[in-house]
Amino acid sequence: MKINLVYITTGSIDEARQIGKELVSSRLAAGANIIENIHSFYWWEGEIHDNREAVIIAKTRQELVPELIEKVKAIHSYICPCIVSIPVMEGYRPFLDWIADETRDA
Repeated sequence: MKINLVYITTGSIDEARQIGKELVSSRLAAGANIIENIHSFYWWEGEIHDNREAVIIAKTRQELVPELIEKVKAIHSYICPCIVSIPVMEGYRPFLDWIADETRDA
């Protein structure tokens, strides 16, 4: 079983909560952490932007990542949202098993 963390940025804490709750309620993620009020600098449409954002870290199985990405894209307000999947190389086995147990089959 391969586990991934999916890093997602959003334009507001409310949007992060909506997306996180949707991912967990649909069992595409076993859990989601939200970090609010991060400060982001980034290039967009030829300009540097300086905004506040919120981050979601979703815990899921690798096989669910493509469907999770599609779900986020469908409900996200950004045209090009940051959605990146990071493989978990090692971890506390009971926690990784919990992620596998609490997500649905692909």
